[in-house]
Amino acid sequence: MKNTTHTETFLVWPAGVPGGISQGRTEQETIFPPLHIPTPTRLIRNVVEPTLQAYLPDPSRANGTAVVVCPGGCFSFLSIEVEGEEVARWLNERGVAAFVLKYRLAPTPERDEDFMAQFMHIVHDVAGMQAQAPVGISDGQQALKLVRQRASEWGVDPERIGVLGFSAGGAIALAAATQYTAESRPAFAAPIYGPVWQELKVPQDAPPLFIALADDDPSIADGNMPLYNAWKASGHPVELHIYAKGGHGFGMTKQGLPSDRWIEQFADWLVSQGFLE
Repeated sequence: MKNTTHTETFLVWPAGVPGGISQGRTEQETIFPPLHIPTPTRLIRNVVEPTLQAYLPDPSRANGTAVVVCPGGCFSFLSIEVEGEEVARWLNERGVAAFVLKYRLAPTPERDEDFMAQFMHIVHDVAGMQAQAPVGISDGQQALKLVRQRASEWGVDPERIGVLGFSAGGAIALAAATQYTAESRPAFAAPIYGPVWQELKVPQDAPPLFIALADDDPSIADGNMPLYNAWKASGHPVELHIYAKGGHGFGMTKQGLPSDRWIEQFADWLVSQGFLE
């Protein structure tokens, strides 16, 4: 089976990142060697210039639907493999165009050894994540605008562009679903084990929402139930999956646990919403 016709990288802000790219930062974007969480996976750190990696399906399979994929990583790194590239290839096999977003991140130490020494502090620093989140959210909103602007070039229906995010990327996906203009509104949104930090105000024309997480995820104590209830009370389509086991950060990792099937159920949901045949 042919997964993609090609991949290509594009700047999220073609005219320049607001405020300049570096804003005084000197660190270099880094690919971190495989980290075992819970299986080997590559991470990317110190992103200062956000990009989109376009994964386009074989034209014979393409159905016009597109997804901006936002990997997680506490707004300090990106789990680019199991929450980005593998997701994109899976979607391509089903005719969906995917655009993996590398959004701007908080600075981390240049040396891998120093990064690892701070790793546990980073993943528990909620205040630091919340402080960095607005920058990533801005990149996510702009990514949706960019895909819509170039939809015809990429064989995408501008009314079928959604957003899927994991953990910190889930916060970006939820913000995209609640804070948008006509140019950046997603047709659907899927926060996967994403935190809810902001006050929930569901727009009158909010998009359909797909939520998935594990019950044993220590990062989401409320199980995203307030988010589900807010969407349902507003009368907008919403689907929630809480798996008995899976932990946090499972992405595309197969663990032999109930959470393994989340992406198949996401595809079923896309079918039910008319975005996938």
